[in-house]
Amino acid sequence: MNIIKTGIVGLVVIEPQVFGDERGWFMEMHSQPKFEAAQIESGVVQINHSFSTKGVLRGLHFQAPPHDQSKLVRCVNGRLFDAVVDIRRGSPTFGQWFGLELSAENKKMLFVPSGFAHGFCALEDCELMYLCGRSAYHKEAEGGLRYNAPEVGIRWPIESELVMNDRDRDFPTLVELSTPFVYQAVTRELV
Repeated sequence: MNIIKTGIVGLVVIEPQVFGDERGWFMEMHSQPKFEAAQIESGVVQINHSFSTKGVLRGLHFQAPPHDQSKLVRCVNGRLFDAVVDIRRGSPTFGQWFGLELSAENKKMLFVPSGFAHGFCALEDCELMYLCGRSAYHKEAEGGLRYNAPEVGIRWPIESELVMNDRDRDFPTLVELSTPFVYQAVTRELV
């Protein structure tokens, strides 16, 4: 696996090694020993799989402590634009966002640690699979950040005719958000 730093502590892009021949291909999506060696939290407690039609925007979501989650995100069919925002109070990158295209073709994955709001926009009909660590889903811990918070400025590749639910559209902006996350300085460099 090729693990690529994003400039935001703890957030990494993972490019798996793909082994292929005339029969098809194989890759590791998750390897606890490799993740631990790269200091990536890998304790999977829940696996989610969703389908979205082109133009759907989901997010930006998080779960508050003590039910906070980390996510290993991968598009298994189609293409999507994945985006995350650092919402850890005291973080040197608080309010900064990172985004990239995930697709069935490029097979890239994004590891999203606890303390980030996460969302995506379907560039075409797509399926997203994500492995959740730390905690399983808890409805009472749901939270979110508005997808178009002006203080953040995410540049979504589809600007008009986005399809989303009212809850996602009405999440607070970064200024309005009372974030439950606090940045924990890392004493040694990750990956």
